[in-house]
Amino acid sequence: MVWSLVTMLLVLSFGPGFADLLAVLRDRRQVALLAVAAALVTANWGVYVYGVNVGRVVETSLGYFVNPLLTIVLGVVFLRERLRPTQWAAVGIGAAAVAVIAVDYGRPPWIALVLALSFGLYGYCKKRTTAPPLVSLTVETGVQFLPALVALAVLQAQGSLVFGHRASTSVLLAGAGVVTVAPLLLFAASARRLPLTVLGLLQYLTPVLQFAVGVGIRHEHLPATEFVGFCLVWLALIVLGADAVRHGRSARRPPAEPADVATAT
Repeated sequence: MVWSLVTMLLVLSFGPGFADLLAVLRDRRQVALLAVAAALVTANWGVYVYGVNVGRVVETSLGYFVNPLLTIVLGVVFLRERLRPTQWAAVGIGAAAVAVIAVDYGRPPWIALVLALSFGLYGYCKKRTTAPPLVSLTVETGVQFLPALVALAVLQAQGSLVFGHRASTSVLLAGAGVVTVAPLLLFAASARRLPLTVLGLLQYLTPVLQFAVGVGIRHEHLPATEFVGFCLVWLALIVLGADAVRHGRSARRPPAEPADVATAT
């Protein structure tokens, strides 16, 4: 978080400057909206790190599988975006998948649900803001900056702070600011240009990679019932993808020319 703010300030310094940032900071509504977005993405990161550290990478991937479906629902509920019947079917299949996995766990998959809800609401906040992507992300990281500094101070007092003890590790941690900023900037730009329903579809790449890491690299156990739940989510993805392709083709198809009308002589 600290290095993300440093990165954003450098980008603004060598790029468009600070005029737009100052204008947004004078808009209380925009600042409040971006502060909420910062809190949501912070919660998302914290729960994700916790899930990885306790060996539940597969459940974190489930959260990001469910997130696009939740993003679609948020688009319908809050932004009045309309779904086609096939898209509704996909959302229903996704809900059934969560129910199957919850029954297998004996409890709701809290890590997955918190990840899905926090990032889905984050996307909604980004959709509602009128601030340019560079500015909105600068405000978000500015909100996170002081709490992050406090956390670093606590780690330093406990003797657990890693930064500054080894050059290679310190460079990697500083580079994490750039790595964090790049996808969030692209997400902010996409959120302003695309419907949430489309944005939800594009987010499936992340959980596919996370699932592959959890099962293929970390060799986490995947019970049969949980696998069925994942299969249902993947089925929802296939239904959504097929619908998107079909709708895209029909939208690009030129309108049919009116039939020639014979004129009487």
